Amino acid sequence: MSEVRLAAEPRTEFGKGAARRTRRAGKIPAVLYGHGSDPLHVALPALEFARVVREQGSNAVLSLDLDGRPQLALTKTITVHPIRRYIEHVDLLIVRRGEKVVVDVPVVVTGEAAPETLVTQELGALQVEADALAIPEEFEVSVQDAPEGTRVLAGEVPLPPGVQLRTDPEQLVVNVVVAPRAEDLEEPGTAEEETESAARSSEEPA
Repeated sequence: MSEVRLAAEPRTEFGKGAARRTRRAGKIPAVLYGHGSDPLHVALPALEFARVVREQGSNAVLSLDLDGRPQLALTKTITVHPIRRYIEHVDLLIVRRGEKVVVDVPVVVTGEAAPETLVTQELGALQVEADALAIPEEFEVSVQDAPEGTRVLAGEVPLPPGVQLRTDPEQLVVNVVVAPRAEDLEEPGTAEEETESAARSSEEPA
């Protein structure tokens, strides 16, 4: 994952009203913190940052231009409006070249398992420790032709060199089970209720 250059403007106004004005100006309110420094409130260009997230994921590393001074930052938390889906706020973590960081990396399941099976993904991401400038975008787990009973644990997911697993290696990530039959999908108790109803009808006086 390569670093992306973005201009960041210091913010001097705070609160909900100031945040709304920042967003109306086409920018995203953000806070930059870490390495013992005081939190720095900045504004990021909304369109450019959204493009970075689409292309590089939620662990994007930014090279911020702060009044001509470069600063590396890891995208830590992205708050999205629950209805309108625009980015409301971003938390950024100061990082240094060569520094190790702990992040959650998405797991993507690919391939088609054996016929008459169902693939369930039990874990959507793995927590790993990696170089801040070499964070994987995703981890791929293939279930191509996998038979029923196949289980992939966190410790079995292939990781690139230099990336260390922090998630419990025994945690289940992907499970391949027998696909349910139509009768298995019936509401529980339906057959039993029908039997009891028939029994009551037979006991009623004519």
